[in-house]
Amino acid sequence: QVQLVESGGGLVQAGGSLRLSCAASGRTFSSYAMGWFRQAPGKERQFVATISSSGGSTYYTDSVKGRFTISRDNAKNTVYLQMNSLKPEDTAVYYCAAANRGTTVALSTLYHYWGQGTQVTVSS
Repeated sequence: QVQLVESGGGLVQAGGSLRLSCAASGRTFSSYAMGWFRQAPGKERQFVATISSSGGSTYYTDSVKGRFTISRDNAKNTVYLQMNSLKPEDTAVYYCAAANRGTTVALSTLYHYWGQGTQVTVSS
């Protein structure tokens, strides 16, 4: 069982930055691939970024490439999402998730554990 708690969301102006954190419980964090997803009001949950269990591989949705960076610290059981050059269309609830596999994964259905989400609002 893995419990995930996100933090770091908030209100920021367009062009600004935020860093989201996701703290995981359990001793097997380093065996899980991790991902970030987001859901805007009235829209389906969308994949944002994923990182392999070792941290050696990452993958992003096209709309955030070059602006967002996913990373992890296995010693701290934490995964991060650094978000730069934020746009109003990035406004959403951001969720972290854990998949019981080593490689990166973009499909939400392959994730086993989810956090409660943190709100990110980007004003224009």
